[in-house]
Amino acid sequence: MPDNYHKNIELRKSLLDQMKSQTTVFRAIDMMLSAIKSGNTILVFGNGGSATQASHFAGEMINKFYLKRDGIPGIALTDNCGNITSIANDFDFKYIFSKQIEALGKPGDIAMGITTSGHSQNVLEALKMAKDKQLKTIGLCGRNTDDLNAAGTDLIIAVDCLDTPAIQEIHLFLLHTMAEKLEADLFGGPKANGD
Repeated sequence: MPDNYHKNIELRKSLLDQMKSQTTVFRAIDMMLSAIKSGNTILVFGNGGSATQASHFAGEMINKFYLKRDGIPGIALTDNCGNITSIANDFDFKYIFSKQIEALGKPGDIAMGITTSGHSQNVLEALKMAKDKQLKTIGLCGRNTDDLNAAGTDLIIAVDCLDTPAIQEIHLFLLHTMAEKLEADLFGGPKANGD
């Protein structure tokens, strides 16, 4: 077995162990639950691997995680190539999410930005726009939280690591935790195993 294989497993075990004592994910779930019950929407976004995770999470909101149930309002701002390319072309790439929040966001909605580095300009611009429009804001990141704090992010869920793949894998675990808990709290019932 390559040495890196075992090191990578140990790193991920260590990061998951650290998450056991972090309560921010449950505060984020409570924030989202309150918004959804008030008729609001979760707007989620990120770049690269984080973009695919935003899409993945929105799909679990709209369709299902375990339970066959009504949809939960969630939009991945990463999924409309017409919006993204026109904004990037006519304005600047750093506004691809903030322009969408400007158009779609309502007070009380949730804007959840995912950035492994904590420095993604387009994610930070979107979180600032969300604050201006009175949305609640959540940031998922790695170790670097300074820029998210400077953007006034309401709640930051940080993975204490600088390794992008490891951070993304923990983010996916956290997003799955959110999806499972939101679904259970809103709809109850047993898991639909294997459906």
